[in-house]
Amino acid sequence: MKLKLFGFLVVSLVLAACSSGPAQPEVDLSQRPIRVVATIGMITDIVQQVGGERVEVNGLMGPGVDPHLYKASAGDVDLLSRADIIFYNGLHLEAAMSDVLEQMEARLPTVAVSEDVDETTLLAPPEFEGFFDPHIWFDVSLWMQAVERVQQALTELDPGSANLYQANAEAYLAELEALDNHVRTQIERLPEDQRVLVTAHDAFNYFGQAYGVEVIGLQGISTATEAGTADVQWLAELIAERQIPAIFVESSVPPRSIEAVQAAVASRGFDVAIGGELFSDAMGSAGTEADNYIGMVRHNVDTIVSALLGE
Repeated sequence: MKLKLFGFLVVSLVLAACSSGPAQPEVDLSQRPIRVVATIGMITDIVQQVGGERVEVNGLMGPGVDPHLYKASAGDVDLLSRADIIFYNGLHLEAAMSDVLEQMEARLPTVAVSEDVDETTLLAPPEFEGFFDPHIWFDVSLWMQAVERVQQALTELDPGSANLYQANAEAYLAELEALDNHVRTQIERLPEDQRVLVTAHDAFNYFGQAYGVEVIGLQGISTATEAGTADVQWLAELIAERQIPAIFVESSVPPRSIEAVQAAVASRGFDVAIGGELFSDAMGSAGTEADNYIGMVRHNVDTIVSALLGE
């Protein structure tokens, strides 16, 4: 409680410092690049694709960062306060930043890229404790709606560049349509009874719904708590009984839970492989195939299919 209060005071002091002094005159944004701050890397990538040369984008959360647990530093708050527009996922993904984002919303355009997604397409599994699953980027068709929301927000802020944003968005959406087809083609290589994805936490529910894959995760909406011993034993029994050939670790979640599952399966006389590392809440490092959204999704589906086929 004391730590939370201290963090709130730090944020409040930084905001007060940023807003001190005389009001600044409105800036003609057509004369300089739009300053954008985005939370997760997948949103940073959208803004870069749609905004092109008109934007300077700072992403808060880099490779390996867990957005469920991420708390804004004083430096982050300063960066946010100096932006022209902020993009975040919403749906409780950036839960630890909610106070900061609420305060920013009163000061400058602060846009949840998920806000126009039809609620009837959102998932709310029981383990998410009344919240919607925020990991919508794993259904490429839903993420295309996030692209459209970014285009709309940039156009409203900078209408003089509307044609650029529209052209860039249309080109990117065409790439995403091709990506969606690639995922479907890859999954179709798997026999239906082998379309089972076991990971550390429930980041892949939308992937499962969109592409016909049974998804089993040890944790729900947040990675804040460790999976219990009973969960590990239950999952190990299921894997051994169904002889699922591979399970997967995630780049933003410590591997120990999945390693514990692997050991528990071995104790039951069945060897399950760790099929590789998937990118769930964060993209890969710069210069790797997964350092952008399309590359991340392609890496994930190719890794899943190859491991389950034993290639």
